[in-house]
Amino acid sequence: MADKARAKRLADLIREVIAEKLHRGIKDPRLGTRVTITDTRVTGDLREATVFYTVYGDESDREEVAAGLRSAKGVLRAAVGAAAGVKHTPSLEFVPDALPETTRNLEDLFDRARERDEEVRRTSAGAQYAGGADPYREDGADTEGTESTEDRTDR
Repeated sequence: MADKARAKRLADLIREVIAEKLHRGIKDPRLGTRVTITDTRVTGDLREATVFYTVYGDESDREEVAAGLRSAKGVLRAAVGAAAGVKHTPSLEFVPDALPETTRNLEDLFDRARERDEEVRRTSAGAQYAGGADPYREDGADTEGTESTEDRTDR
């Protein structure tokens, strides 16, 4: 089993090689600039690599890119093997990244929270305290003998 630092370096190298190869080396029209490699993870034994990607477009574009990545898997693995110089080139598995969907869900939650905050602000706009401005202090109470915060900080 390899150490974590070596696995991390290999994962970074795989991400860079695949991104470069997709951008410049593969002429498949299904790929090109529509796909972005977001992350790569390598198992501890350096035998398998999972490549996470996102696709700019709708569901049909995602399906086309997935098919293009499946067909280019051998070429991409050969490029990784040439660049890595390891005894065994890791097998590649391409997985769509859930990051855009998670971001959309978080944005929806934030929007709902903003709406609720605005509703509370509108509801409390004309509200008054139940027992006056300070229900624990009577109006005109004797304040002699008490120190202000300014007096305490001067010491």
